[in-house]
Amino acid sequence: MLFIAIPSFSLLFAIDEITQSNLVVHVVGHQWYWSYEVVQISNVPFLQFAFDSYMVTDSDLKIGELRLLKTDNPLILPKNINVLILITSNDVLHSWSVPAFGIKVDAVPGRLSQASLIVKNTGIFYGQCSELCGIHHAFMPIEV
Repeated sequence: MLFIAIPSFSLLFAIDEITQSNLVVHVVGHQWYWSYEVVQISNVPFLQFAFDSYMVTDSDLKIGELRLLKTDNPLILPKNINVLILITSNDVLHSWSVPAFGIKVDAVPGRLSQASLIVKNTGIFYGQCSELCGIHHAFMPIEV
C-alpha cells in the first residue's frame, strides 16, 4: 500500500500547485449572478478590473444564442496562460462549474477555494451553478 500511496500523494499535491500564475481571477457567487475581478496579469503592472455577469433574458437573445447559457458579460481568458481562479460566495452555497475545463469548485461563504487551468483551445465555453442555491439556481450561467 505504501508503494502506491507515496507517489499518489506527491502527484495529487503537484497537480494542485502552479508555480507561477500569470493571471489571477476572483469569482464571487451572488444570488443569482457571478462577479469577476481580474487582479493580476504578469508584465502588466496595476491592471485590475471587475464586472458582474448576468444571464441574458429570453427577450434580449439574438438568433443563434443559447437560452439560459448566454451572459451579458462573459469572462474572457487568454490562451496558453496559467490562470489561478479564486472562488467564494457572498451569500449561500454556489458551485462554479465549467465542464469543458473539467472544473467544478464549490463557492462557500467565508471560504476561498481555488482552481487552476490553462486554456488550450479558443472558443466559447459554458457552465452553470451546480449547487441548489435558491429559486433562481437555474439562471446562473457561466460563459467563458
